[in-house]
Amino acid sequence: MPRVGMTADRLTQAAAELADEIGFDNVTVSALARRFGVKDASLYSHVKNAKDLRARVAALALTELADRVAASMAGRSGKDALFAFANSYRDYAKQHPGRYAAMQQDLDADGPAAAPAHRHADLTRSILHAYPLTPNAQTDAIRLLGATLHGYITLELTGSFRHTPRPTNLSWKSTLTALHALLTNWPEDD
Repeated sequence: MPRVGMTADRLTQAAAELADEIGFDNVTVSALARRFGVKDASLYSHVKNAKDLRARVAALALTELADRVAASMAGRSGKDALFAFANSYRDYAKQHPGRYAAMQQDLDADGPAAAPAHRHADLTRSILHAYPLTPNAQTDAIRLLGATLHGYITLELTGSFRHTPRPTNLSWKSTLTALHALLTNWPEDD
């Protein structure tokens, strides 16, 4: 019999909070059960297994991030949209490092994170409408944006930039300005 007040959504929210506190890799069904003061088996009427729980956390994070990005980009295009998107992405990763890590896992195409992942991809693609890119170049640019933003954010979160004298915010702004310049002057397809 399901525990009163315990739902898949409530467990997902708690797992996301736990991920931000102890790291996404440390979120397990057992850790979540301990948080609720119940046995592991009590959770299995709400989530299938650890993989399902992790996918639900990713779906929650992707939805939250997409909501933030959409709000920040509203009415913007080109460089302004790029900066709004990137800053929302970076701010979210700093505020929710465990949830951010959840979004980086390999997600099933038909799992709970599929729809929010597609929405996030659509938002990323919408930035590129202001730039003169062919469909193939758009795909390449999306990959470049993802790799650049994720790489910078990951290095920043792990403290890799703390030994350099230049403030990370200035380097971040320079990185985004360089991305804008590249998107504006994208090389021709081969």
